Parts: sequence; structure tokens; C-alpha cells
Amino acid sequence: PAAAPAAVPAAAPAAAPAPAPAPKAAAPAAAPAGSETVKAPMPGTILNVNVAVGDSVKKGQILCVLEAMKMENEIVAPRDGQVAAIQTSKGASVNAGDPLVSLG
Repeated sequence: PAAAPAAVPAAAPAAAPAPAPAPKAAAPAAAPAGSETVKAPMPGTILNVNVAVGDSVKKGQILCVLEAMKMENEIVAPRDGQVAAIQTSKGASVNAGDPLVSLG
């Protein structure tokens, strides 16, 4: 019986560090469940955001334009859907992998 209570306090500190990474993973997932987030394929500057929250989009439709290395890159919708969230704005500097638009 003495060994069981000793194991419980040992398990609690071990579990405490685990939640710390979880909020970081949840933070970019600000979009509703079942959504898909379109991410920046490369670092650059957002020249234009062509959609608004609530807009219906078709696969291939331009969501925003990203300038990288003096070239304009059209970021398109990977599928049909509705814009659930916009995580960038015109003039914003983004890094590769940064969330740009979430589709619901």
C-alpha cells in the first residue's frame, strides 16, 4: 500500500510537462474542427487577401497573393469550402508554414 501512493505523486510531475507543448499545437488550430488550414508555402509578404470570412470558395480559387523573391505566388483553395478564418492580412510578413486561411 505504501508503494502505490508514492507512484501517484511521481506520475503527477511527469504529466505536468506534457500539457506545455499541447497549447502550442492547439494555438494555430484556431479554426473550427473539420476545417483545413492553407499555409504559406514559402516566406514572403502578403500582397492581397482576396476572400473574407464566410465566403464560399471553389477548389483552385485564389485566396491570397504572396510575394516572395520579387515573384507573385497565388495561394489557391485546395478544395471547395467556406472561409472559416483568415490568419493573415495585406502587408503581413509570413514564414513558410504560417497559417493563412482556414476553410470550413
